[in-house]
Amino acid sequence: MFYLDRAATTPVRREVLEAMWPFLTGVFGNPASTHGVGEQAARALDQARAEVAAFLGCRPAEVVFTTGGTEGANTAVKGIALATPRGRHVVTSAIEHEAVLASCSYLERFHGFDVTVLPVDADGRVDPAVLARALRADTTLVSIAHASNEIGTVQDVPALAEVAHAVGARFHTDAVQSAPWLPVGPGVLGADAVSIAGHKLGAPKGTGVLVVRTGVALEPLLHGGGQERGRRSGTVDVAGAVAIATACRLVAAERPAAAAQAAAVRDAVIDGVLARVPGAVRTGARADRLPGHASFCFPGDPSEPGAPAVNGETVLLELEQRDVVSSSGSACAAGSTEASHVLTALGLPEDVARTALRLTFDRTLLPGDVPTVVDAVADAVAAVRALG
Repeated sequence: MFYLDRAATTPVRREVLEAMWPFLTGVFGNPASTHGVGEQAARALDQARAEVAAFLGCRPAEVVFTTGGTEGANTAVKGIALATPRGRHVVTSAIEHEAVLASCSYLERFHGFDVTVLPVDADGRVDPAVLARALRADTTLVSIAHASNEIGTVQDVPALAEVAHAVGARFHTDAVQSAPWLPVGPGVLGADAVSIAGHKLGAPKGTGVLVVRTGVALEPLLHGGGQERGRRSGTVDVAGAVAIATACRLVAAERPAAAAQAAAVRDAVIDGVLARVPGAVRTGARADRLPGHASFCFPGDPSEPGAPAVNGETVLLELEQRDVVSSSGSACAAGSTEASHVLTALGLPEDVARTALRLTFDRTLLPGDVPTVVDAVADAVAAVRALG
């Protein structure tokens, strides 16, 4: 079986399981406790924080452990906006993850913020000049993802962050999808806050990190004991922190070679599908794209005028019959009958957006596997088209 849905989640790596196991068993102390059992857990937490900081090129004190990308995005968007007295205007893009869009909507509905949603081009890019025109004297935060989970397009976040900072606004980026492939530290991206999720890196679901640069005010979502330097109250999950730290260390060592190999396989998959499936269109950028990400839509067959677009969910079922597990886009929207807001933002009609196919993989998909995957996609689409 080819598991090509790694943008949704990845299996937990054995090294990660082995590293976290002691903190699920014998080393069970609360890291806030002052006795020996608690201090042992606290030392492990400090080490995990230092390892994550090394991965992200930030200070250990800037690392906040979370439960994943959704909590990180909520904390960054709501927390920075509500803590900063600059103004009540936030800016985001039309292709953001729902965690960001819903957080902006919350600020609008309950705190009187104005929200500006930026358009994107046909490949899903945000133009820094468009962002510059949208900024105002009262803009307090800009939140734009480093890379799209649905179409793989990588944004020029350093340029976008520079535009935001020029007027004094803070900048957050969702780096959940890019962290396995690209450097995503706040220094590299120029961001004030960066959120990542452990389960995209080979750590368990329910683990994550939000980096908040020193000096950036943050109103916490969770109040209580003041853990994580007051930015996230609640007893810290030491095993989870160790898990994501271990995953970060492994990814850092493998990332350059893995990215190069996956990018070559990605290009071969994209070229193969476009050549084999009549009318297939690539979604997302060709060059500025995540290495392990290929995505398509399948309008009607151009050789049969008037033929309808295929049903994307049916294509997924056909692919699974051919031992290829994939998705139509964001796992968070799986089962929804609505067309993807990301694909319609690119200008695709709703019926075409519903034909989406996303193939996401890592270095375990080898060049020799490409013909099998391409054949499976071509056969699956042909089978669905034959159904009429």
